[in-house]
Amino acid sequence: MSKTLIIAEKPSVAQDIVRALTPVAGKFDKHDDHFENEQYVVSSAVGHLVEIAAPEEFDVKRGKWSFNNLPVIPPHFDLNPIDKNKGRLNALSKLIRRKDVTALINACDAGREGELIFRLIEQYATPAKGPLNKPIQRLWLQSMTPAAIRDGFTKLRSDEQMLPLADAARCRSEADWLVGINGTRAMTAFNSRDGGFFLTTVGRVQTPTLSVVVEREEKIRKHVSRDYWELRANFDAQAGQYEGKWFDPAWKKNDDLERRADRMWNAADAEAIAKAVLGKPAAVTEESKPSTTSCGGLYDLTTLQREANSRFGFSAKTTLSIAQALYEKHKVLTYPRTDSRFLPEDYVAVAKDTAKMLATEDLPGPLAALSKHAATALKEGYIKPTKKVFDNAKVSDHFAIIPTLQAPKSLTEIEAKLYDMVVKRFLGVFFPPAEFLVTTRISKVDTHHFQTNGKVLVKPGWLAVYGKDVDDEDANLVPVNTGEVVRTESVDVKALQTKPPARYTEATLLSAMEGAGKLIDDDELREAMAEKGLGTPATRAATIEGLISEKYMLREGRELIPTAKAFQLMTLLRGLEVADLTQPDLTGDWEFKLAQMEKGKLSREVFMAEIAAMTEKMVAKAKGYDRDTIPGDYATLKTPCPKCGGVVKENYRRFTCTGKHGDGSDACGFSIGKIPGGRSFELNEVETFLANKKIGPLEGFRSKAGWPFTAELALVYDEEIANWKLEFDFGEDAKKAEGDGEPVDFSAQASLGACPKCAGHVYEHGANYVCERSVGETVTCDFKTGKVILTQPIEPAQVTKLLATGKTDLMENFVSNKTRRKFKAFLAYDKKEGKVIFEFEPRAAKPGAKAPAAKKAPAKKAAAKG
Repeated sequence: MSKTLIIAEKPSVAQDIVRALTPVAGKFDKHDDHFENEQYVVSSAVGHLVEIAAPEEFDVKRGKWSFNNLPVIPPHFDLNPIDKNKGRLNALSKLIRRKDVTALINACDAGREGELIFRLIEQYATPAKGPLNKPIQRLWLQSMTPAAIRDGFTKLRSDEQMLPLADAARCRSEADWLVGINGTRAMTAFNSRDGGFFLTTVGRVQTPTLSVVVEREEKIRKHVSRDYWELRANFDAQAGQYEGKWFDPAWKKNDDLERRADRMWNAADAEAIAKAVLGKPAAVTEESKPSTTSCGGLYDLTTLQREANSRFGFSAKTTLSIAQALYEKHKVLTYPRTDSRFLPEDYVAVAKDTAKMLATEDLPGPLAALSKHAATALKEGYIKPTKKVFDNAKVSDHFAIIPTLQAPKSLTEIEAKLYDMVVKRFLGVFFPPAEFLVTTRISKVDTHHFQTNGKVLVKPGWLAVYGKDVDDEDANLVPVNTGEVVRTESVDVKALQTKPPARYTEATLLSAMEGAGKLIDDDELREAMAEKGLGTPATRAATIEGLISEKYMLREGRELIPTAKAFQLMTLLRGLEVADLTQPDLTGDWEFKLAQMEKGKLSREVFMAEIAAMTEKMVAKAKGYDRDTIPGDYATLKTPCPKCGGVVKENYRRFTCTGKHGDGSDACGFSIGKIPGGRSFELNEVETFLANKKIGPLEGFRSKAGWPFTAELALVYDEEIANWKLEFDFGEDAKKAEGDGEPVDFSAQASLGACPKCAGHVYEHGANYVCERSVGETVTCDFKTGKVILTQPIEPAQVTKLLATGKTDLMENFVSNKTRRKFKAFLAYDKKEGKVIFEFEPRAAKPGAKAPAAKKAPAKKAAAKG
């Protein structure tokens, strides 16, 4: 009997599909890697199982990262299995090739990436001798409730309908490969010309996003604060006091963005006005106008990420993972990876049913307060067809994020916060506008004008959903009778300074990415720019996280701060005139073209030809650059030259002494590289290094072969060259000193615990945690463990736990020296070996496998080296 194979993106979704189909298609039997009944075989990937790669003759090995092998533009792309998922890939391939499987259904996530995951698996499983000849259909789900899944199976899309999306998916993947591989290897080759290995990653979306952040930081650094003054006067009226702010009614906007109507630019003018108006009467005129504000539109993913970052400090990645759990695990939200803020026009009845669920279900905790607003919306008939909510023309393959008909049962605190945001927006968008009375009062003292603004909530409208009521609002402006003359009771002159623009947060960077580098707050303009943004709603979080993991940006609180490595990359790309990688609007145009391709309006061949041309131009610019340095905006250090006390200046590759006059005329020859061991110096680090002659331990160095390591840096005087030079200090000198050196005073430190070897006390010392008896004049113990092991910082609290219990918590950011991949492990003390080792989690038993009753699989162990 012929069967249809359904392939989901994740095992949990495959289980949901089985549960939804069982009532209509019969019971499924569970096997190791799939479920099966008489009609269907259901299995899943675990995300991406294969990756695209150049054919072997075009492949570029790590050791050959030179211009000789670039550009790499293969005529086609082969597929390589991803090692860790190879078992799952082979299992799916066997299912796809089964003779009784005569049709396939792609049930991967409903988007570009889900399409790519399925298409690549199907391509890999297709025998070399010929096509599979098995028809393909697409399950396109907006909601993961059983009813929505069953409904999806009644509306399967044809393979022909999905081909434009498949083309766009392949183009996105291949374009990112071409730009990433060629750009990264060209820039790495350029930066490694003088030796070493300075990995310089670039990407089609990542690099223009970084450009946005660097340009903002450059404005902040170049900003020169200007003094200005503001005047605030207190006026006595019969009903009480109110404050007014001085302004110039004749002022008009100009090119100087720091000039405003309420700012004065010298103290004498401000003091003169304050003196002139103090104690004087003021004539009052005022105008009151009704004003309304409407609730913002429904959420798409980017808007949800922006607001969750502003309100709760959630990273874009965190918001996406929470929304995905609410969709996939709890089934209480619709598909989150959407770029639409509208619902289909035939969805009015569903919206009403959703409001009924919210009104009648016993929602947990703080969510219960939303029930009355849902009931109000139904009772007052607020949910009705309106273009602000229901508009087919503005629904892409997905609609806005809204609650499903399933009530939440057991959400975590952060899941409840995000669900609450979505429910409030869903209800608020149907409520009437909030109504205010806005009053503008002008108090005129002789020729000087002071403005006072008042705003009173008259009808809360949609703000009621957010807990606002008329009773909560105090009238914030004392009344003045018609014709009443008030008195200027006091005047305060405030001396202030202009401020630089604010650094990007994830909320503002997501907005800038959405607008291809332009901060967009206007909803209509944002909608117009949506298809020209940097990346897609589904990929922006990963782009930001990628820039942080590559050490191009740091996350400090809510601010995103570009590093020295970021500035160096931008200097290089600008100097090489590789505009395609630095201009967000230009790269945003590629995203627009991919969206056009999804709609069948642009061919795959035309797009890939443009990407190939961009790649060739980028490599040619880097390969053909023949000057010694790259022009740029470089720093002058505050710390003097360690040899002659002269001025040390930065250029593209080095920090160099330019002599006492700073013009190079009497330079002493001192210089150090800016990127020792492939790691860029931050300016504050190099200042500290020159002042103290040492710094560290620092992470992020790379060997010539590209492996990461941690080390201290020392500035050492070399008699042969009669100058100071930079050296790595891996602790060898400290090791010698530890043998029969000076006594070490640990009296200022608290012990972290007892040494597992000799029961002495363990303390921090240099780059290690050491037994007190392993250093100083007399050494009787050799216990020590690194503060940083395979790039994972080891906190003192973990060492305390290790010493007390024999094992740390599970840590996630170790990086293998061999594979350069992250891995998780415990640190444990091995009494037999007498040292700290890695201990790995035991592997879970395969489904259906029986473990011996009395035995437990031992955890794997390996030596832990710093």
